[in-house]
Amino acid sequence: MSEGGDRPRLKQQSTKSELIAPYRLAIPEAELDDLRMRLARTRWPERETVEGWGQGVPLARARALVDYWRDHYDWRACEARLNALGQFRTTIDGTGVHFLHARSPEPDALPLIVTHGWPGSVVEFLKVIGPLTDPGAHGGNPRDAFHVVVPSLPGYGFSDRPTDRWPIERIAAAWIVLMKRLGYARFVAQGGDWGSAVTSAIGASGDPAVAGIHVNMIVAPPSRDDIDSATPEEQRALAALRRYMSDGNGYARQQATRPQTLGYGLTDSPAGQAMWIYEKFYEWSDCGGDPLNVLTMDEVIDDIMLYWLPGAAASAGRLYWESFSRFAAARVELPVACSLFPKEIMQTSRRWAERRYPNIVYWGEPPRGGHFAAFEQPELFVRELRDGFRPMR
Repeated sequence: MSEGGDRPRLKQQSTKSELIAPYRLAIPEAELDDLRMRLARTRWPERETVEGWGQGVPLARARALVDYWRDHYDWRACEARLNALGQFRTTIDGTGVHFLHARSPEPDALPLIVTHGWPGSVVEFLKVIGPLTDPGAHGGNPRDAFHVVVPSLPGYGFSDRPTDRWPIERIAAAWIVLMKRLGYARFVAQGGDWGSAVTSAIGASGDPAVAGIHVNMIVAPPSRDDIDSATPEEQRALAALRRYMSDGNGYARQQATRPQTLGYGLTDSPAGQAMWIYEKFYEWSDCGGDPLNVLTMDEVIDDIMLYWLPGAAASAGRLYWESFSRFAAARVELPVACSLFPKEIMQTSRRWAERRYPNIVYWGEPPRGGHFAAFEQPELFVRELRDGFRPMR
């Protein structure tokens, strides 16, 4: 398949490979015992030489997370929630894909595929699936209901770790196959982070089944003329972009250049894997300086576990190696809804976004929330999706 402008073509699959099989998590207790042993034997560095998070996760915060993970965290609770929602696996283009699938009780619900990013996972969306599928039971209008599909990206969570390249265009083509395989002849797509890139590629695919998209990470770089004519609001967005490029993208450069080397340490050390992720909950969430202001320790560790248990550090990072330079390549002519949360790492303006998304039908700017919007502010996230997709029904 091509990474260029041609629409990706997936290999023909046998009827057997098109099977959608229920999937139930049951991590062997021996794996959890091994995790606790590794946590107990963590070899710690010295304390940072500054106050706060300026050099990364402070030692005291790191030790507190590891102590809680080892002595109090209950993986079985997360496992039970995932099993209760409805987990499935299917093979697309030779790779096994894990996904959640929650059908709405409303017969006219709009099918929706939601894609996470890094360092996210399907657990980001556990708090929003109920309100999205059954709004009437959560104070909403039944006419805003969705059938919700939440896949794990290839190389992430309990999807297979690919043995060949899976750039964003190939993932987008696979998600279209997945929705059609589930019987959805018309659907919409949503995503943030890598999910934004995949969702935009779905929107740019030209497939008639795609009715529109919603993104909550709006990657629309300004032109030179935009910079010269920037409004005060756009100047603030430019300042945020410069901060990210100068002091916030080291993780991306490492994963885009040497994901395999990084993967050895993260796959071997649960403390290392945890801090690689925990720092981003601090940096990217609207948390007032403490990720535990908006997420519980259990929620943070739930997400980390979807990297630790399958050993997905290298395979997840490899998506940067494959697609980082093409993150904003897709231009989408279909209807697009955008939600710009105030602490999103990539800030922009509607004027800039309209160059990439010329058919914006909804533009929302919620009062709170950051990069992990569904995780941090589930009620606001649900409201944005209901409002954003209403013109596409």
